[in-house]
Amino acid sequence: MDSGSRYPGAFIHRTALVEADSIGEGTRVWAFCNLLPGSRIGRNCQICDRVFIETGAVLGDNVTVKCGASIWNGITLEDGVFVGPGVAFTNDPHPRSGSHLAEYPRTLVKEWASLGAGAIVLPGVRIGRYAMIGAGAVVTADIEDFALVVGNPGRRIGWVCVCGEQLIDAGDVLGCRAGCRRSYRRSEGGIALAGGSADPRSA
Repeated sequence: MDSGSRYPGAFIHRTALVEADSIGEGTRVWAFCNLLPGSRIGRNCQICDRVFIETGAVLGDNVTVKCGASIWNGITLEDGVFVGPGVAFTNDPHPRSGSHLAEYPRTLVKEWASLGAGAIVLPGVRIGRYAMIGAGAVVTADIEDFALVVGNPGRRIGWVCVCGEQLIDAGDVLGCRAGCRRSYRRSEGGIALAGGSADPRSA
């Protein structure tokens, strides 16, 4: 249950099948995972039990992928992304058995976005920074930064803070319900952080 010499500083569970091109220091790959050649995993990631990561998938640093999720060719998860249990990414808009695309649509999940358990993400979408996708939501189109999205098809019902709590809408300025001292202003196409730390791990 050690990393072996190929991935120095990483932990690889003895039951995992791991042939990724690279795995960063501090990353932990747990039981019964399968990481194919051509995939790339950053530093300090948590790859939980029964995760499948296909050739061409890219994960940044500090990514968490919970049990039973699959990350396919064409999918990029930027730093700090959270993928909940059983999240279903897709990468072929018109699948047929035995048919393979020459190039797969690019799906991008921006930094610190979170996908709740059982969410479904259709091919070729962009999920914005810090967005929060509710459990079971079906993402069929691009999602704005900080958007709170639920339902099928997914629709925005509000905005969330860097810390993950919902924002209180007070006109031109929005504040965090949890009182974390961050503030937001309206911008073209959504909202932007106006004050406070952009790192969810700090107050």
